[in-house]
Amino acid sequence: MEPKYPTLALQAAPYEIADKDDPGYSADPDIVIQISREYLLARQEENPHLTMNDCEYIWTGSEFYRKFVPFAGFLLHSSAVAVEDRAYLFSAPSGTGKSTHTALWLDYFGDRAQIINDDKPAIRYMNHRFYACGTPWSGKSDLNVNRMVPVQGIAFLERGEKNTIEPMPSRDGIIALMNQTLRPDDRDCMNLLLFLLDRLFRQIPVYRLRCNMEPDAVKTSYTIMSQGELHYE
Repeated sequence: MEPKYPTLALQAAPYEIADKDDPGYSADPDIVIQISREYLLARQEENPHLTMNDCEYIWTGSEFYRKFVPFAGFLLHSSAVAVEDRAYLFSAPSGTGKSTHTALWLDYFGDRAQIINDDKPAIRYMNHRFYACGTPWSGKSDLNVNRMVPVQGIAFLERGEKNTIEPMPSRDGIIALMNQTLRPDDRDCMNLLLFLLDRLFRQIPVYRLRCNMEPDAVKTSYTIMSQGELHYE
């Protein structure tokens, strides 16, 4: 893609591979994102509170995640934090406090913790493992890094006075995941997404986390999630 406006250009810069000697370089990209000015103008007309800069950032992200599914990946609306090369993902409807919770992880663990993506990490299935991947698209936050980290666990966050965490039944978890991702229009892609979600629940522990916004919430979630048993198929 070739960004035209500053937000996307700034966010995408750390992901650029310009050196032909770099192992990740390819003259033939797997995904090409081309969104015309006319298309963005139409989106802005529908959403007059957005600038053209905003529209480019939002709709290039949507295009990327639509084209990502055939590569065994999907968007999960969540905040992903890494500790000691393991990714912990916290998902919830906007305004619940997932970014506030992962910010507590940064305070609690200091340099041991890093935000992979604060709003829209890419989840990819590779070599029988699920990885949380940074992308340029991280919502209203600029917190994202060009890094891929194995997923240790996923928690769906709810506000509560006490901090509790428990395994989530697969049926409830799949519904929650479907509500926090993009559903492909293409039938084959939709079938692939369902396959990936089924495989995820076979391999990655998924939890319901009720928490307040105190540091002890980190201890509660990390203690259980870090011990979750992973299965690789």
